[in-house]
Parts: sequence; structure tokens; C-alpha cells
Amino acid sequence: MHVFRHLRTVNKHRRAVRRLCFKAGLYKRGLLHDLSKYSPSEFIPGARFFLGDKSPQVAERQIIGYSAAWLHHKGRNKHHFEYWRDVCDGRNICVKMPAEYFGEMVCDRVAACKIYLKDKYTDRSALEYFLERTDVNNLHEQTAADLRYFLERLAEAGEDKTFAELKQFVKKNKKMEKAKKKELHKKIKESK
Repeated sequence: MHVFRHLRTVNKHRRAVRRLCFKAGLYKRGLLHDLSKYSPSEFIPGARFFLGDKSPQVAERQIIGYSAAWLHHKGRNKHHFEYWRDVCDGRNICVKMPAEYFGEMVCDRVAACKIYLKDKYTDRSALEYFLERTDVNNLHEQTAADLRYFLERLAEAGEDKTFAELKQFVKKNKKMEKAKKKELHKKIKESK
């Protein structure tokens, strides 16, 4: 078991995400990011399957065939697009991620690349990971397009410009989401 090495990696990742979330104006999301990783359901497998250069979930899947820690994690953390998938009449439904969780997801992906790639990290790393390993069929079409846009923007313009733009994107979309929610509640009230 690599308890202290895993704890150090989790803490380092949370700090990196928090820093990026603060740049994107997502203060609450930055503070609350990945707290479930300290729960026994996630922390024990993380320490047991610790690799150092990639997620312990990779080793857990290779050894037991699935990752119980990942199943626990994605079901409790709305910044993972997998949280926003549902099944209806046997069909997979991908739900568009709310802006604040989308922004946190961008921060999470960039921070994870920084932590695992260390000196090999570049501003293209998160985009390359997305292109090589993300099945966009499992994301809402708009979420996938927005994610690709911001990762391409990071690769082209760098961190400061990208996260300043992400901050504006989140702010604008949160306003629209709030207005849509208000309208929906109004329609529900009227239909009763």
C-alpha cells in the first residue's frame, strides 16, 4: 500500500484544480473538488493500486476487471461527464453539463495531466488526452464541442487566456441556465 504517496498525489491534484477553478471564477467548485477521494471507498483502492504516473483506477481495472473506486467517484462528482448519463427505454441519454460543473471538468482534466505527466506536460496535453481517450458518443453533443473548444484554446493561446475565457463562458451560461430553470418552474406551476 502506498498510503502517503497516494495522499500526496490527491492533495497535489486538488491544489492544482483549486488554482485553475479560482482562475475560472469557480471558487466553491475549487474548494469542494474531489472530496470523495478521501472516503474509504476511494482512498483505500487508490493507495492499494497506486501507480504514480496514472490513475490507480487503471491498475484496479486491470487486476479485478473494473474500478469500484471509479464507480463510487463518478456517481458523486458532477464534474465528470459520466455523471450526466442516464438510461431511458433502453437508450443512453447524455445530458448537457451545467456550466459550473463543465468548468470544473476542464480544470480537472488540465490538472490531472499536469500531475501525472509532470515535466512532460504541455498546454496540448489535455487536448491530446481528449482526442485519444475520450469517446465523445458518451457526452452530450454540446458538452463535447465546448470541451474540445476549450482544450484547443488552451493548446493555442495558453492557460491565462483560456481560463479568462472559461470564466466568462461559465458566468454567461449560468445566467442562461438560471433563466431556463425559472421558466421551467413557471410552466410546471401553470400545468397544475
